[in-house]
Amino acid sequence: MSEDKNVTTGVPDLEQLETEVEVSVYQASGPGGQHRNRTYSAVRLKHVPTGIVVTAADSRSQLRNRKIALERLARRLAAYYHEDPPRKPTKKGSPVRRRERQDREKESQKKRLRKPVDPTDS
Repeated sequence: MSEDKNVTTGVPDLEQLETEVEVSVYQASGPGGQHRNRTYSAVRLKHVPTGIVVTAADSRSQLRNRKIALERLARRLAAYYHEDPPRKPTKKGSPVRRRERQDREKESQKKRLRKPVDPTDS
């Protein structure tokens, strides 16, 4: 097993990905003329395990669109399976600790001043 940090766990390679998708083709539209509008060159891929759907109608070639769609699907799956590393908590800085200590002292002073004066205390 290689320890490549760029590989996200759970994302299959392109050959395995081809076995996990449902491929459907449809007529593309837009600029490109009759060759694009009359042929079934657009490709829609659905990744069955996750339900992610990608389409490609960039080229007039169905094979090129299939390759583009597979690459898009691989990127989407990498983002889907990506997990951020756990965050390491940091210590509070000394100015923050000093300010918090001063705030606590102010609060305690307020509470001390709220107490009624005891006449036998003098």
